[in-house]
Amino acid sequence: MAAATAAGAATLSIGTTCSVGRKGVSSPQSKPCGLRLSSQNPLKSFSGLKATTASLACESESSSFFGKEATAGIGAASFARKAHKEASVVQQPQASYKVAVLGAAGGIGQPLALLIKMSPLVSALHLYDIANVKGVAADLSHCNTPSQVLDFTGADELAESLKGVDVVVIPAGVPRKPGMTRDDLFNINAGIVKNLIEAVADNCPDAFIHIISNPVNSTVPIAAEVLKQKGVYNPKKLFGVSTLDVVRANTFVAQKKNLKLIDVDVPVVGGHAGITILPLLSKTKPSVSLTDEEVHELTVRIQNAGTEVVEAKAGAGSATLSMAYAAARFVESSLRALDGDSDVYECSYVESNLTELPFFASRVKIGKEGVEALIPSDLQGLTEYEQKALEALKPELKSSIDKGIAFANKQPVAA
Repeated sequence: MAAATAAGAATLSIGTTCSVGRKGVSSPQSKPCGLRLSSQNPLKSFSGLKATTASLACESESSSFFGKEATAGIGAASFARKAHKEASVVQQPQASYKVAVLGAAGGIGQPLALLIKMSPLVSALHLYDIANVKGVAADLSHCNTPSQVLDFTGADELAESLKGVDVVVIPAGVPRKPGMTRDDLFNINAGIVKNLIEAVADNCPDAFIHIISNPVNSTVPIAAEVLKQKGVYNPKKLFGVSTLDVVRANTFVAQKKNLKLIDVDVPVVGGHAGITILPLLSKTKPSVSLTDEEVHELTVRIQNAGTEVVEAKAGAGSATLSMAYAAARFVESSLRALDGDSDVYECSYVESNLTELPFFASRVKIGKEGVEALIPSDLQGLTEYEQKALEALKPELKSSIDKGIAFANKQPVAA
């Protein structure tokens, strides 16, 4: 994680003791861990995993989670915001949320589970997969952060992994390989998502549901249809995780214009595949000046960034690490919202009325009950290039949505 982003002066100390193991296994060697935040100025809000002003230091008796010079990039945000203006505050972390990762032994699932384990808001981390998850859980359980790690293997333990869970994250499925499009994954991943969502509907219907499994443009509609058939659909709590498109857009724009990355925010709308990914570069904050050529070049690179990684890995995988980072940012934002933060905004692929399409990615305001508001202003005052791109993506996105709905409706839902 990056070093502290700014200096300041209220002090926030958080003491924790790690809890570990599967079904009652604990660590007699655990030591208290302290998280100290220092700031002289009022602490401003955080966006996902990026701190805007706070200086963060996480330390135990001998070292921090990552070493004496490292900082807590995830999780501390939730507590930093609560430091009283110009005052010293000492409070225990409210580690009170249960998160389940379905597909936790995979290429995205493992680093994602590690990043979620770092959050001081998480009290229990449930790791589910069809195989190889016990070792992942044992490994993670040694990290001295508050959450207890439990492992669940196979269909017989799926229901138990979801009991009492507040946030379900689904990265399960097969990854892209060179030459594959996200639609090539459809027949395999569509069935996986359908089965997992049926279990979610039966065991934690009120949880926030984060869909990562591609093609997201289709798997989110599949999830919605299954939840409807089960009688528990709440559109405010179903999210397609398109955060990676925002992360990439922010990174590429900052690199192109030599900007401080932490300041850059580019809204990305549409969907989560190819030309359906539309970065609204004219809405970039801070405002940037881009030539028509730069706009086109950046747009195409953001749209094809997943392919860029697949080809670079040459058959060894897809974008797993950056996807895990982006998904962890979205999980942390959801946890902040559940914890009462009233200033949480992220781009996400959700049920929407901003266009004629039933699902659409845009900035949304997230609260305790899920999506509180869609943000229509990003779609107002678009450039000619963006408006044309928006109209061009709609037929492809509609096709993907229809494909998902048709799949869900022709497949019987398990009782």
